[in-house]
Amino acid sequence: MSATNASNGSRIETYEDFVKVHDLLLAASGLPQSLHFKLFQKLTSETFDGGAHFEIEPCEEGRQRRLLLTSEAMAKDSNVFLIDHAWTFRLPDAYKQLQEVPGLVQRMAALMCVDVEDDETGDGFVRWLELEELGLDDATFLSLNLSTKFPDLLALSLCGNKLENQEKLVEEVTKFKNLKALWLNNNPVLEKSDCGMEGAILQGCPKLEIYNSRFTHNFGEWALGFCADVYGKDNPASSHQGDLPLQSVTSLDLSNRGIHNLINKAFSPFEMPNLSYLNIRGNPIEENSVSDLFGLLKAFYCLQSLEVDIPGPLGDSAVEILESLPTLSSLNGVDASKILESENHIVDSMLQLRLPEWTAEEPLADRVLNAMWLYLMTYRLADEEKLDENPVWYVMDELGSALRHSDEPNFRVAPFLFMPEGKLASAVSFSILWPTQNVKRGDECTRDYLFGIGEDKQRSARLTAWFYTPQKYFIQEYEKHLKKLQSKCLPSLSVKSSATTVVHRSDGSALRVYTDIPQIEEFLTRPEFVITNEPKDADIIWTSMQIDEEVKKAVGITDQQYINQFPFEACLVMKHHLADTIQKAQGSPGWLQPTYNLETHLSQLIGDYCLRKRDGLNNLWILKPWNMARTIDTTVTDNLSAIIRLMETGPKICQKYIEHPALFQGKKFDLRYIVLVRSINPLEIFLADVFWVRLANNLYSLEKHSLFEYETHFTVMNYGRRLNHMNTPEFVREFEKEHQVKWLDIHQRVKSMIRSVFESAASLHPEMHDPKSRAMYGVDVMLDASFQPKLLEVTYCPDCMRACKYDTKAICGGGETVRGPDFFNFVFGCLFLNETIHVCQL
Repeated sequence: MSATNASNGSRIETYEDFVKVHDLLLAASGLPQSLHFKLFQKLTSETFDGGAHFEIEPCEEGRQRRLLLTSEAMAKDSNVFLIDHAWTFRLPDAYKQLQEVPGLVQRMAALMCVDVEDDETGDGFVRWLELEELGLDDATFLSLNLSTKFPDLLALSLCGNKLENQEKLVEEVTKFKNLKALWLNNNPVLEKSDCGMEGAILQGCPKLEIYNSRFTHNFGEWALGFCADVYGKDNPASSHQGDLPLQSVTSLDLSNRGIHNLINKAFSPFEMPNLSYLNIRGNPIEENSVSDLFGLLKAFYCLQSLEVDIPGPLGDSAVEILESLPTLSSLNGVDASKILESENHIVDSMLQLRLPEWTAEEPLADRVLNAMWLYLMTYRLADEEKLDENPVWYVMDELGSALRHSDEPNFRVAPFLFMPEGKLASAVSFSILWPTQNVKRGDECTRDYLFGIGEDKQRSARLTAWFYTPQKYFIQEYEKHLKKLQSKCLPSLSVKSSATTVVHRSDGSALRVYTDIPQIEEFLTRPEFVITNEPKDADIIWTSMQIDEEVKKAVGITDQQYINQFPFEACLVMKHHLADTIQKAQGSPGWLQPTYNLETHLSQLIGDYCLRKRDGLNNLWILKPWNMARTIDTTVTDNLSAIIRLMETGPKICQKYIEHPALFQGKKFDLRYIVLVRSINPLEIFLADVFWVRLANNLYSLEKHSLFEYETHFTVMNYGRRLNHMNTPEFVREFEKEHQVKWLDIHQRVKSMIRSVFESAASLHPEMHDPKSRAMYGVDVMLDASFQPKLLEVTYCPDCMRACKYDTKAICGGGETVRGPDFFNFVFGCLFLNETIHVCQL
């Protein structure tokens, strides 16, 4: 959101002054010019008159609200209304504000309809046990002696642990003779197991109905009740014997449950006489004929809405399905009469609302943090000089937040920054609302949540932030993407002897270096180089600026001068291009976390997310802007709506978060390596002996509130935060001692990974080669809990203040001392004089 300053800075009193100050804002808002004067009047008089024209009405059984027009009629573009902002914040401050600002969490909970308490209670003894992501290994799991402590257990989740021994696991879980559900997702034992383990578990647990999120052949009343939310953690079993627990079920979602045979004693109109909605998408159901399935479904006399794959187990014609099941009023979310009229044989669903979900024990603040992504809006502040790096998020007041989505809306909303004194310092943020269609009394007032965003910008996928979109499509897109990655394999490039020549002047004088980097001006002291203040006089230009043809022309840079950047190096230093380069060259190497460019691969990310959720895998992701440093606008979340909505603050990659990193004394850390590139073809790269560790300030935690704590999850502290520098040799000694590992083994894996990164770029982008280019890159690396390296990013012209400031000892080689003030002396020696002091060739 851009703003201009009034020349005199006095309070705005006339319409002419208002337009002069706000002309760009008015244009950006899209408000018709005919309404500008009315907006000026309402802003200057602080008139909030929406209550005289609209009313808020509960809907979706009180879990949402909608806005209705109470005026007799309202013509298109006839009025404009001010909407206040009930909550404005920067994302890292959200949880703290909800905790500390009086009344805020209560207001937000009521606005988002998450303030209703749930009074359900459990059985009084443990029938449902979740031991997820606790790092349990086989010995620890067996030592818990769960079958003795909880003999009546009905549901056991062991997702995300380290269980590996099939025999011991089968022996232990089959002691639970009443077990109805077992989740072992994301354990190493599943990677090694075959059908034998599953068969042994099913034989030993004869009552098991759900195994790893899918129905067993024994599925019955309990599994159906679980999918209908009759059974769950707070209510794992029926209260009284003889009850018919499914009698009250009206809606049943059986999608993606691996069902092969639907004809089952529990799945019957006698057990579920009130069933009106059924979803059987994503199931093969190949053991039943089409006619048998139609016969079964016809018996559900109350069934009005059906979701099923077309083509699928009921055939390949929507018309034939409706003719066979005449009680249906909708198929895949589309009105049955419309399907029959248009004779569409294949239809897909209208979208179901994604309503907030919470548990009775969840504090209001947590409910709000989860639900807010259904309501938030965002903008960025700017003046003539600078765009604010951190976006502002806000929630409109109760009236504005009651506007629901429509693809054919009758109102439009836009943020507006009113500057009553003509300056940004006096600004107050509002939203403005106006009708874009003729509306009459009783009509619901709607807006387009994705105004101006079409399918070219992934509109359908982005609607997943607010609606349940068809998972099958996204999963198929992900599987195609994965198959494509798995087909890639890049042969290693051979390491050749140096083909670059020593750089020297014909008259033997020192090489002239132009730089805008203070450390080079101060610390490049060897006699072969001399600093010059004129770029056009320099032999070597070493700058933090990106030099393109326009800059070359303006400054007078020639093709005979050496520059510290390679053409097309964006394939390495911009995060989305880096991932694309590696994936096109190598597919999905173990050292690159699953990574998606949200501007092009949102559907594939959603598919990956859905599969992980279905299989009980960790779903924590980190979102990073394409081209911002210092973790600006970087977020860690497991909320799919949040992931999609965060696209609104600028293009990003979404990368699987390393939820179990190697820790140093309980804290997260990463490593900054320095790579020197002499040539792309042939590839000549060197790793500096100097690297350094960057430590988080807080102990690492996956507790959800810690995700808002910068100093727990991020390590870059040298920009206004407390920096805990640790000399590299000391870190390595302490790390080896703490984890009983050899650093040289880790270092070898890091070297191999870095070589592969630059091989990918050299193979895929031979146009990078330029004999007049020499460059230094920072490569940021993290280690996972198995001490395997993971690539974080590659940075152009990295900040090397630490390397210049501190003396250290080389970890490899002879362990000689590397003086900090000599850092740029050996960097320039390697790149321009073909020396190999304090570096090793990769």
